[in-house]
Amino acid sequence: MNWDIIEGKWDQVKGSIKEQWGNLTDDELTEIAGKKDKLAGKLQEKYGWTKEEAEQHMDDFVRERT
Repeated sequence: MNWDIIEGKWDQVKGSIKEQWGNLTDDELTEIAGKKDKLAGKLQEKYGWTKEEAEQHMDDFVRERT
């Protein structure tokens, strides 16, 4: 699975994203709408990660589901 697929299936993936990163609200997930850069920004904001850390966590998330 890559981010193009995640963006296209965002409504189905949102639950897994919420489970993985519980600090994200439903409104934030709606705002993110599958956009990788928006998710990275929210993860940085919520968890205090650098952009590189957020992207690594996101890549791990995708890798675990393929």
